[in-house]
Amino acid sequence: MIHIKVVTPRGTYLESDVDSVHMKTVVGEITLLPNHTPLFAALVPCRLDLKQEDPYALAGGFTKFETDRCLILTDAIEGRKDIDIERARQAAKRAQDRLDKKDPKTNMQRAQLALARAINRISVYGG
Repeated sequence: MIHIKVVTPRGTYLESDVDSVHMKTVVGEITLLPNHTPLFAALVPCRLDLKQEDPYALAGGFTKFETDRCLILTDAIEGRKDIDIERARQAAKRAQDRLDKKDPKTNMQRAQLALARAINRISVYGG
């Protein structure tokens, strides 16, 4: 078993024992299983899949894995029940509109990140 703890600026969001942890780092997707090699990685907005639980929308952050303990530090995480789907759809539309305008005053990297987070929440919600 892997002991996972997810911490946000508001405190511990989740602490549980699971069989596996699947998430996306800046270099690609990873699945952590018991006895995995120690790891420290930066995370991108992604779906966090835990074997015994529903998926979560992770806003990115950092993870440390060592001796079957996984710590994730993130600015935001939402379970399906926490996601306001209409808000997520509106955020995706706003971000896409900013990207489509190609206005030189628009921070394109910020708009792309906002779009990625919104799409991730929509995906985890299921529609």
